[in-house]
Amino acid sequence: MMRPMVDLVGQTAVVLPGTASDEVFVRSVFEEPLAQVGLHLTAPETTTVEEHLAALDNAWNGTPLLVGGISLGAHVAATWAVRHPDRCAGLLLALPAWSGPADHAPAALAARASAGVVEREGVDSALVGVDGWLGEELSRAWRRHGPRLATTLRAASNSEAPTTAELSGLEAPTGIAACDDDPVHPLGVAQSWTKALPRAALRTTTLNALGTDRTTLGRAAVLALLTALAK
Repeated sequence: MMRPMVDLVGQTAVVLPGTASDEVFVRSVFEEPLAQVGLHLTAPETTTVEEHLAALDNAWNGTPLLVGGISLGAHVAATWAVRHPDRCAGLLLALPAWSGPADHAPAALAARASAGVVEREGVDSALVGVDGWLGEELSRAWRRHGPRLATTLRAASNSEAPTTAELSGLEAPTGIAACDDDPVHPLGVAQSWTKALPRAALRTTTLNALGTDRTTLGRAAVLALLTALAK
């Protein structure tokens, strides 16, 4: 059992999904770990960067928010915090995939390749070789996007994350989570974000653990935030 976050208890965390993922996965990752420390979860049913940013704008009611996301959602949450530092009470960032322009980041290359296969051959072909829990998650989430899937993947692959210089000016306490065996979301990116942010801590898990228990990723982020709050 994790100890309550006294500084944030009772707040709602607005957590965004990753590229072509969805709020179902966000809830499976974050709902239980947040509840254990006295926090509530809002998982918007948003897809694009613009929709993610609008959801955060709409959630703000004059009181600083705890915001976060997974992969692309983490990028967007951090971008929003950089733009509105006075509106951000803290950050929960899981699996950041790159800093600044996407360029040739593994996650961006994978999204572009998948978009091409989806356009030429369909979702089933794009999922060939993606086995186990990840295949199940992508099969469920990707089919929900329907004909927008390829466009969604390609747009995400060309989006920008905050630069480490931008992150260095963000004072909000930040919990960062990464899988140390994930080639698509390299641990080095999470480490560089942790180093850049003045009040950040990093906790890791593994893809194998995540496959068995989705909450391991959310728990890592929440534990990291607890550490950051003490800084």
